[in-house]
Amino acid sequence: MKLVLAVIQADDLQAVTQALNAAGYRVTRIATQGGWLRRENATLLIGVEDAQVDDVLNILRRTAQRRTAWVNIASEAAGMFAAQPIEVEIGGATVFVLNVERFVQLSSDD
Repeated sequence: MKLVLAVIQADDLQAVTQALNAAGYRVTRIATQGGWLRRENATLLIGVEDAQVDDVLNILRRTAQRRTAWVNIASEAAGMFAAQPIEVEIGGATVFVLNVERFVQLSSDD
């Protein structure tokens, strides 16, 4: 069993989770924030069998889109600080696939 941990842009959250759910995968979402750009992200936890990892990665490739955005970066020119817009690439997914030693689903009846 594997745990797929995927960090995606919040803008892609609905499309990604709908596609994963439609394919039969259950997803746990954690709201996160990127460090450098300070943009809202979502971290998804997806438990799958080993043979399902490639399918999940393909869904992420299709639905977590890369795009460009303009962000303001502070720069110093002539002793003054000013916001300088630069174009950066955002989106896509950062994915970690981790081995799961044990999986237990508990309920109040256990």
